[in-house]
Amino acid sequence: MAKKEVAFIGAIDQGTTSTRFIIYDQDTKCIGSHQVEFTQFYPEAGWVEHNPLEILESVKICMAKAMDKATADGHNVDGLLKAVGLTNQRETTLIWSKSTGLPLYNAIVWMDVRTSAICRKLEKEFSGGRTHFVDTCGLPISTYFSALKILWLLENVDAVKQAVKTGDALFGTIDTWLIWNLTGGINGGLHVTDVSNASRTMLMNIKTLDWDKATLEALKISPGILPKIVSNSEVIGKIEKGWPITGIPIAGCLGDQHAAMVGQACRKGEAKSTYGTGAFILLNTGEEIVKSKHGLLTTLAYKLGPNAPTNYALEGSIAIAGAAVQWLRDSLGIIKSAKEIEELALKVESAGGVYFVPAFNGLFAPWWRDDARGVCIGITRFTNRSHIARAVLESMCFQVKDVLDSMHKDASQKDGKQKGGEFLLRVDGGATVNNLLMQIQV
Repeated sequence: MAKKEVAFIGAIDQGTTSTRFIIYDQDTKCIGSHQVEFTQFYPEAGWVEHNPLEILESVKICMAKAMDKATADGHNVDGLLKAVGLTNQRETTLIWSKSTGLPLYNAIVWMDVRTSAICRKLEKEFSGGRTHFVDTCGLPISTYFSALKILWLLENVDAVKQAVKTGDALFGTIDTWLIWNLTGGINGGLHVTDVSNASRTMLMNIKTLDWDKATLEALKISPGILPKIVSNSEVIGKIEKGWPITGIPIAGCLGDQHAAMVGQACRKGEAKSTYGTGAFILLNTGEEIVKSKHGLLTTLAYKLGPNAPTNYALEGSIAIAGAAVQWLRDSLGIIKSAKEIEELALKVESAGGVYFVPAFNGLFAPWWRDDARGVCIGITRFTNRSHIARAVLESMCFQVKDVLDSMHKDASQKDGKQKGGEFLLRVDGGATVNNLLMQIQV
């Protein structure tokens, strides 16, 4: 039997609260990884920002440490790393200077709701109201998406206005920012995004897979600041000097939820739920665009090569899932680490009539209420920390159930054969290590 060739691939996983770099061998076994958390900035109620330079540094640290760990375990990664792929938090928006490479403002995170007033204004201006752009981009007007964050930056940050005027501004979601810096930055860095991330900006036509000219004109966003759109699986460019790894091709890029769908091998009619900072349920609808009538988003699933077919999905996005556990830890001090919540919640058989709605930054699917705020009800003198912990876990499951109910309704209207049927639902994400959470979800 021929000996299998030794080869390695690397994966950058740039999430909302942490960054990871993972190295896999030819059998897809992890042979080295490193993860670091980075700073969350909350300048005002409902505002969430990241420092783009800190994100770059976190990627460098993770790359170096993962390489060191793999090498220490006897793997010759240096000479045998074949390619690097990238996955990232979606919608998070930044604009930077083409000439200096420096951000013109902090990255505005996907869950940030500062654009509420802009959303209301546009809903009144456009004949289609909140759903004015749904036919072209699949998305409602919402604080969630990048286009609204770009408008806020153009209206409120003088440096952004000036840079756009002089042609020095570049827009990107986190994938674009990373790829531009990995491939040279001010020295010829490639300004690109992939179809999955582009589909979350509210600016890409989901049929043509290109920036939608009419939408850009309606919103007065210059096409000159936008990156080139590529597929999810192709060689984009090579990593240049200044990084722990150099000369290696970047050969794949997907938004985090789309990457999870590929990783879970979700085919048409199959769904996955990722429990991370938020929770995101995607149902693969194959090569067909399915419009939701029950509060879900129509989005790209993936396009695995320039000439590969485009797969679409229905998505239910939930803003706060694991972030509620972080809130218990960091803001209330009820737990000292995220893993403690399961043990604490298991001390009671129920939440004791306590219900928690984690609408810290509004509610996403299927409600789309950016004016909603969190509530905790049913508290009595009988209530203790365990009841609150269990109510927080249940809140994740109730939100996921709302989305799954909407998916069932959309599927039953689309295909009578699925009426009343069940989806195959695969689960992933950091919170799935919590067995109690998974049992409550069932």
